[in-house]
Amino acid sequence: MFNDGIPMTIGAAPTGFTLHDAVTASLPIGIFDSGVGGLTVAVAIRRAMPAEHLLYLGDLARQPYGTKSPATVTRYAVKAAEFLVARGIKALVVACNTASAVALDAIARRFPHLPLLGVVEAGAAGAAAASASGRIVVAATEGTCRSGAYERAIGLRRPEAGVTCVPCPLFVALAEEGLTDGPIVESVARHYLGPLFGAGAAADCLVLGCTHFPLLAPTLGRIAGPGVRLVDCAEATSALLATALAGCPAPAGGTGGLTLIATDAPDRFARIATRLFPALGPVAEVELADL
Repeated sequence: MFNDGIPMTIGAAPTGFTLHDAVTASLPIGIFDSGVGGLTVAVAIRRAMPAEHLLYLGDLARQPYGTKSPATVTRYAVKAAEFLVARGIKALVVACNTASAVALDAIARRFPHLPLLGVVEAGAAGAAAASASGRIVVAATEGTCRSGAYERAIGLRRPEAGVTCVPCPLFVALAEEGLTDGPIVESVARHYLGPLFGAGAAADCLVLGCTHFPLLAPTLGRIAGPGVRLVDCAEATSALLATALAGCPAPAGGTGGLTLIATDAPDRFARIATRLFPALGPVAEVELADL
């Protein structure tokens, strides 16, 4: 819940959320990602808050973000926020872990009164609560690992925690090709994560630190082993968002909905969304935007 103008906190770390009188309950929730992976967050939010309308922007023209410099990612992320704010939103979820890791502060400075939540903070909160030993592995993009954002965010909640962030760049391509299980995925997953789990490994928590990675969860769970908790940042984000917007819900009787916008290849975006996210239902025409 919010108090007007007072940041919501989880543990010791601010989420960036504030609620103001100017927030209009009937406006949609904005979601931004570099591509299609953030639809894992959209699915989780729709499940938790079915009456809310979601306005989703995928920046396919500039993806991937994970290999780009922090300055470039920040520039792209602020542009995306400006676009969604101009369309009219009551809150913004940065569903890209890389953008959440490096650009959240810049977005908050640009829009100081916008309720704002990044998936890194949500995932860190989930990991800090899920791990018994404090030994946590984060599978993420190169940019997210390079930023140290998960180490800082988890450390604020569990100062004694030991966090290992592992870049897993091929996971994104596998997910978008629909290769979410099978021998190819398992081989790549063992290459990245095998040495950190198994006999004698101390880690008991694996954070899926990219919004594409929950699509690979069955394979990643097998690699990590039965004693390891998987933290899905999409689910953690939707739970935080539902709590934060409890004082500003969609009007009673709302049926929700989803508007998809892409900066490139809208037809490809629609095909991937339909194939990978059947829970969203039939995907209508995807809007094309030029940022």
